[in-house]
Amino acid sequence: MKQSELIDAIASHHGNTGTSKTSIRWALEALAEVAHKELKNGGELALPGIGKLSVAHRPARTGRNPATGEAIQIEARRVPKFAAAKALKDAVA
Repeated sequence: MKQSELIDAIASHHGNTGTSKTSIRWALEALAEVAHKELKNGGELALPGIGKLSVAHRPARTGRNPATGEAIQIEARRVPKFAAAKALKDAVA
């Protein structure tokens, strides 16, 4: 589902009380901004019924260049991590 499709789905949701698509777009952009800031600071963001976003540490390791097979050193880095909520897991099952 693309962003425009998500906005349309939220706008047409049966419980919607006339919220404009512009307001929905603004709310999604604000959510993304808050998530970026929180994760950048090492925090977590819980999305009720969906899951939790957090930051994981990936240690440095040795990898291989797929073109040449040469060993390369991959630096340690922080990566985003998503853990699905039980409600989401149950809905998919």
